[in-house]
Amino acid sequence: MLLMLTVVLLLLLALGILSLPVTSDDHRPAHDLSNFGRKVLERGKGIGKRDEQWVEILSWEPRAFLYHHFLSKEECDYLIDLATPHMVKSTVVDSKTGRSKDSRVRTSSGMFLRRGQDKIIRDIEKRIADFTFIPVEHGEGLQILHYEEGQKYEPHYDYFLDEFNKKNGGQRIATVLMYLSDVEEGGETVFPAAPGNFSSLPGWNERSECGKRGLSVRPKMGDALLFWSMRPDATLDSSSLHGGCPVIKGNKWSSTKWMHVEEYRV
Repeated sequence: MLLMLTVVLLLLLALGILSLPVTSDDHRPAHDLSNFGRKVLERGKGIGKRDEQWVEILSWEPRAFLYHHFLSKEECDYLIDLATPHMVKSTVVDSKTGRSKDSRVRTSSGMFLRRGQDKIIRDIEKRIADFTFIPVEHGEGLQILHYEEGQKYEPHYDYFLDEFNKKNGGQRIATVLMYLSDVEEGGETVFPAAPGNFSSLPGWNERSECGKRGLSVRPKMGDALLFWSMRPDATLDSSSLHGGCPVIKGNKWSSTKWMHVEEYRV
């Protein structure tokens, strides 16, 4: 009986239907982000040494979590070096046709790596699966992105509004965004539709004007942001609207892993 209950709980966690509660001595609201959970994690496989890892709860609307020191510096440099010779202008998905197109709302450059391309990538993908409880087979290949000064990505959804892109793997359920570099100024990931008073957060004044439009995350090399595009009841979460603020000073490198409800065929 106990074994059966354990299996059911793990399944609910894997599907995002059950989230572990956060306790607080003063019972602050969930959107008071001074109230966050912290969990020290085991050091996984990979190259290079990672500092102490822990997961920070950022928000419940959308469900967003920040995994500190998810990648080592060596892993970040490896992904950048692997992608650099193959970077091309980034595109967006046309909501009417489901096909990629050029757009000024996204001015970065990028490229895709094959899922399971080599051992280092397989280790990272396994780490993502352990973090999200979503099988590796449900993920697209890693996308590497580069934002130079002035480049941005306007607020958008990662879930699909067309049927064409849902034919392979179904709807996108969650995203892991890994920061491969620090950014001197700007470049925050912002959730403008997230409710809450975020102006009281530490470091608020250090954010760009774009980063003050809602919940925002400053890029830090090695950190990984997980957010869910679907609610636990399988409806689309409009509060997952997000964008990449313009880089004001420096360069921003990141890597995105999109995950689907069903197996994604590559």
